[in-house]
Amino acid sequence: MARVEALAEQFGRHVATPWQRTVAGAQRVIMIVYDKELERTLRARKIAFETAAKQAGHDWHEVDLSDAFARWIIGDEYREDYFAAPDNLQLKLEAEFPEFVAERLRSVLTQHDVTETSIVAVFGVAALFGFTRVSHILKLIEVDIRGRLVVFFPGQFEQNNYRLLDARDGWNYLAVPITLYGEGSPA
Repeated sequence: MARVEALAEQFGRHVATPWQRTVAGAQRVIMIVYDKELERTLRARKIAFETAAKQAGHDWHEVDLSDAFARWIIGDEYREDYFAAPDNLQLKLEAEFPEFVAERLRSVLTQHDVTETSIVAVFGVAALFGFTRVSHILKLIEVDIRGRLVVFFPGQFEQNNYRLLDARDGWNYLAVPITLYGEGSPA
C-alpha cells in the first residue's frame, strides 16, 4: 500500500472513533505527519482523507495556506519598499502575519456549517516556514475549533516534538499525531 493511502487509512480509523466533546482546543488538532517529499503526492490524493472523513460521518472543509504570505503582502501599501529592503519587513511580519493567517483559518472554523462533528483540513503549512511558526498560529485559533482541525504537516514527529520540514527547532504540542508509524490517542 502506498504511503499516502496508508496515512489516509490510519486517519480514517482515528476519526471513526467517537470524539470526546469536552477536550480543549489544542486537543482537537490532528497532525497528519509525513515526509516532506510526499507533499505533492499527498495533495494529489487528498480526496482519500476527505472520503475517510465522510465515511466516518464527518463533513469536510479545506483551507490552503500556500498563498498566505502573498495574500498578506499584496495588501500592504508599502510592499514595494519591503521588496527593496526586506530586512525592514521583519517587525511587521512578526506583529501582523500570524494574526492574518489565524484570521484566515478562523473564517472557516467559525462558518455556520462547521459544527462539532466537522473536520477542517489545513494544507500548505510548509509555505509558512520562515515567516511564522505553525505552533503560534495554532495557539491563536485553538479556541475557535468546534470539531477537529486536521493539519497536513510535512516534517517529523519524534518524542512528542513536531519539526516542520525537518528543521532544527521543533515544538511540543498537544495535538494527536498520525504518522506512517502509528497514530495518536483516541479523539
